[in-house]
Amino acid sequence: MSLENVTVRLSDQGKDQLIRLKRITGIKNWNVLCRWALCMSLADQSPPLVREVQTNSNVEMSWRTFAGSAGNEYTSLLEERMTSTNEGFPDIYALFLAHLHRGIGQLAGTLDNRSGIDGLIDLAMRTEH
Repeated sequence: MSLENVTVRLSDQGKDQLIRLKRITGIKNWNVLCRWALCMSLADQSPPLVREVQTNSNVEMSWRTFAGSAGNEYTSLLEERMTSTNEGFPDIYALFLAHLHRGIGQLAGTLDNRSGIDGLIDLAMRTEH
């Protein structure tokens, strides 16, 4: 399944967490925060929870809006993850949604009201071995 023609939809919980993250960081666009979230989750080597994500919010965007000019790179990262680990997802879109929502939750759980954009940058600069 190609991600090129999908519509990315978020859960109500994901939407609420993104609203809070927009306020904390000052980042105004959903897609930018979603990119950070996807990368944060993919950097975590543990598999995300295998479950059907209830994409019941009114937040949606095209894959092109989500990924911007890096669509091929995000797709390659997800394809690599899909083939290198057996995480139990039926297709790449289900894997993408699981990582996206896990990443949103990780960002929301890590950043507090005082973090701002600096907290997000500090988080990105951390390296764990």
